[in-house]
Amino acid sequence: MNQDILSWARSLYMYPKENRSEVNDLFSKTKDRDITKRGVIWLGQTCNLRCFFCYFTDKIRDKDHPEHAFMSLEKAKKICYTLRTVYGNTAIDIQGGEPTIYPEIFELIKYCCDIGLEPTLITNGIVLASEDKCKKFKDAGVKDFLLSVHGLGKTYDKVVGLDGGSKKQMKALYNLQKLDIPFRLNCTMTKDVVDEIENVATLSIETGALVVNFIAFNPFADQQGENGRSTENVPNYSKIKNHLSIAIDRLEEAGIETNVRYLPMCMAEKRHLKNFYNFQQLSYDPHEWDYNSWTWTTRVNQRSNSPDLDRPIPILMYEIDEYNGIKFGDAAKHGNRVHYLLDINLEEHLLKMFTAAIPKDLLYRQNGRLRAEKHCKYQYNDTCKVCGLRLICDGFHSDYSSIFGTSEAKAFDIELIDDPKYFIKEQEKIVY
Repeated sequence: MNQDILSWARSLYMYPKENRSEVNDLFSKTKDRDITKRGVIWLGQTCNLRCFFCYFTDKIRDKDHPEHAFMSLEKAKKICYTLRTVYGNTAIDIQGGEPTIYPEIFELIKYCCDIGLEPTLITNGIVLASEDKCKKFKDAGVKDFLLSVHGLGKTYDKVVGLDGGSKKQMKALYNLQKLDIPFRLNCTMTKDVVDEIENVATLSIETGALVVNFIAFNPFADQQGENGRSTENVPNYSKIKNHLSIAIDRLEEAGIETNVRYLPMCMAEKRHLKNFYNFQQLSYDPHEWDYNSWTWTTRVNQRSNSPDLDRPIPILMYEIDEYNGIKFGDAAKHGNRVHYLLDINLEEHLLKMFTAAIPKDLLYRQNGRLRAEKHCKYQYNDTCKVCGLRLICDGFHSDYSSIFGTSEAKAFDIELIDDPKYFIKEQEKIVY
């Protein structure tokens, strides 16, 4: 059955290799691990699909939600300008909902290019089934596309709620190859998709994807709480592991950067630990978002269609109540208004951070722990307590253990690792 699906997909996405240049030659690779300078903007939760696992599924369905409608171009430009000039970001992921249907998307792409913010569009690719639209995006200056490929054929159509959706997406991949437009792929590993992980690897190799990200179906944003997550749609980690290991080996043999996000590290073969990114590792992936600017853009005013914008704020601290003799007090304690910088003197707080000279790596690492431990409430079990990776691994998603338990946890019997970059520094990553 899977082979039949793959053959069908090939008939749509295969552009003759001899007729296209090697986009990969335009990029170099590195093992350097610096803090990312990529920002993100959510234009509004308006979309042409209805993916059941979407982080913003409630906002997409509710047309009256303040984050549903697209924001104005003027507001989007102000956010992008702030990311570039205040936070020092040099690249940006433009999201919707679905950014390709944003009315002023070409103007926004051109603006980002003009101010030195290289634009990526995170997209389902349905609009890109039109070759003419692809040409317009290329002419506007889009750096690359990050396509969400959640299975092939009927599996994809079911997951995203659109009959014929996979056919359009395969045509989009054909167009991107034909026009030499770089692209990367995201694959969210819901239960329906797990059996097709290896097919996604094949598709990536044959179409020339630069990077493939396998992402756990996780309880973020609108998916937090019960909200339909069950054994019917959340896959068992052990089942993911079998398919994932095969896919990573094949992709790496083909020279394609492969990342796994938000899975416990014990779900990796030891040789694949360099590919696993939990919250402490994300800051060192140049394709991921800067926690500093993300702290600001994730707030409601920066995601809604109102004209209001918050003043820029620094990265949220966590458990750094004192550094170099300078005390931060409640600003480092999660769960109160002071922590969220609503009731403190911002200039005083920034001066303290500057005077204390807190290393950026420490700030970002602690912020990653904040996101995992407090925002997402990841959990560990007794096995985790003796694992050599326990200081750099997030553990199990907050609601996964209530569905499956945590008996799958396996301890790595190695020396205790306390450096988030210990494994990922061995991975070669694309340089933009």
